[in-house]
Amino acid sequence: MKITLLEVSNFKRIKALRLVPSESGLTTIGGKNGQGKTSVLDAIQFGFGGKKYMPSEAKRDGAVGDTLIRIETDNGLIIERKGKNLDLVVTDKDGKRSGQALLDALISELAIDLPKFHNASSTDKADMLLKSLGIGDKLDEFDRKIKAVYDKRTATGQMRDSKRKHAKEMPFYEDAPEEPVSVADLVKEQQDVLARNGIKNEHKRNYENNKAEFARIGNRISELKGEIERLEKQAADINAKILDAQGEDFTLEPTDEIEKKIASFEETNRKVRANADRARVEADADMLSDEYDAQTTELDKLRNERLELLNNAKFPLPELSVDKDAKGRPCLTYRGKPWDCMSGSQQLIVDTAIASMINPECKFVNLDKLEQLDLDTLKEFDAWLVERDLQCIATRVSTGDECSVVICDGEAEGGEAVTIELARRKPEAKPLSDDDY
Repeated sequence: MKITLLEVSNFKRIKALRLVPSESGLTTIGGKNGQGKTSVLDAIQFGFGGKKYMPSEAKRDGAVGDTLIRIETDNGLIIERKGKNLDLVVTDKDGKRSGQALLDALISELAIDLPKFHNASSTDKADMLLKSLGIGDKLDEFDRKIKAVYDKRTATGQMRDSKRKHAKEMPFYEDAPEEPVSVADLVKEQQDVLARNGIKNEHKRNYENNKAEFARIGNRISELKGEIERLEKQAADINAKILDAQGEDFTLEPTDEIEKKIASFEETNRKVRANADRARVEADADMLSDEYDAQTTELDKLRNERLELLNNAKFPLPELSVDKDAKGRPCLTYRGKPWDCMSGSQQLIVDTAIASMINPECKFVNLDKLEQLDLDTLKEFDAWLVERDLQCIATRVSTGDECSVVICDGEAEGGEAVTIELARRKPEAKPLSDDDY
């Protein structure tokens, strides 16, 4: 839907004006400050938007006649606001009458109030775009999940790093055994050695005694020839015992090392416990590291799903997207640049593209203060509008040839003439594609 005719009288600064806008591209309303340029846009805004856009003083100062706003569209609608209360009458091509609800269904709010979008914060711009694409809630859900996992992973990483640091600060003893020393086992081991040594001492004593006895008997043999037979037999028996004992090891086993262990078992066990504590802390750190890696995987998965959602969204312009700013808030970007880094023409193109996307049936937008654009940028923007068959009615503080009509003291410049009908102004610049901006 486009505007084919606008008639305004006694509204704000407008005395009387009849305007046939260009079918597509720019219709630029020029003039000096305070002459009524913005009042033309206000009339369109109030005509379509209703009571919430009604000025507190709609009637022109000093006007005798009533205020009238009349808008005709290319789909056959006639919108009128007239009378003392500026009541609305909407008539379709079949003569049937309707009200504000029909206009609300047909008109994009941004089309009649584009500054609401243009002047919004970068975060609000991104939110408006995402809501219009129908993915705002899904992205919010992804963002909440991503933040939750990110915070959880951050806490896990901090705990892991704290454990690692604590483990490094704890003592570790290379010479300590893996298990604590048992005093009972050491005492038992000592007792076993002492018992074996006691047996060996007994055997040694017997061995020495037997040898002495054998010598004594030998002496007795020489002295007591009469007892030779008896003594020889006795000597043979004793000699047999001597022969049996000759293979035994009579060397005593040392107990010094065991006694040293018994004396130092508390220190040894302290070292063992210290090593075990450090091992547990390191095991906790390893477990937290695995948990951190799993959370990183989950975080990457959520981020990829969010990116896929954005990549599959049907944005109104190539390379228009929503990223995150330094504080993690949604940020509208075009060609990788945030809003405050875009050129004036790029901002206007983004504004207009989003407004037309929100309600594709609404093919016009209002723009105020185009004096911020130089003439070349103005021509480029006009060419872009024509290429997309969009209609834009805009104001500019200027009286130059780039203006479609110049307003002076509430009327079209040119004396008593109050009707200005415009053929579509063909842009001097070649229509440009998005890639040219």
